[in-house]
Amino acid sequence: MTHPASVLAWLTEATWPACVDAVRTHAPEDADVVLLHVTGHDAAGIAHGAYAGLLGRGHRELDPGNRLEGLGAASADRLFAAAERRLGRPCRRLERHGRAEHEVVAAAEGAGLLVVVRDGDTRRPGPGSLGPEARFVVDHATCPVLLVGP
Repeated sequence: MTHPASVLAWLTEATWPACVDAVRTHAPEDADVVLLHVTGHDAAGIAHGAYAGLLGRGHRELDPGNRLEGLGAASADRLFAAAERRLGRPCRRLERHGRAEHEVVAAAEGAGLLVVVRDGDTRRPGPGSLGPEARFVVDHATCPVLLVGP
């Protein structure tokens, strides 16, 4: 992302409604809104490895990692569609794969604003209200960050 008037909204399954609502409230109407979702490789990678290690490398069509990848993509599509409906304005989708915290920081490079939702223990204010991934993003993002409650 290089457009300085761009707003990057980091969507997670647990916090996306609050993120979209914050964009609706705080992003200028003419801002280029980008909805970001990151799919991790953990579950599919473990399934691929287990299948290859235990059952051999033949019959790729039976590899459970492929099914997990497909389920992840379908889930991301549903999340994007719901977020777009809730946002109610033009936006773009950005799907990345890898460690969420690293992918979000990389995607936010050059953004005008990054919207992040608290994902930790929100019963008490303070550092514990951020999970490890959100804490990393807040600490390492090179653009302004809007931190909102769930």
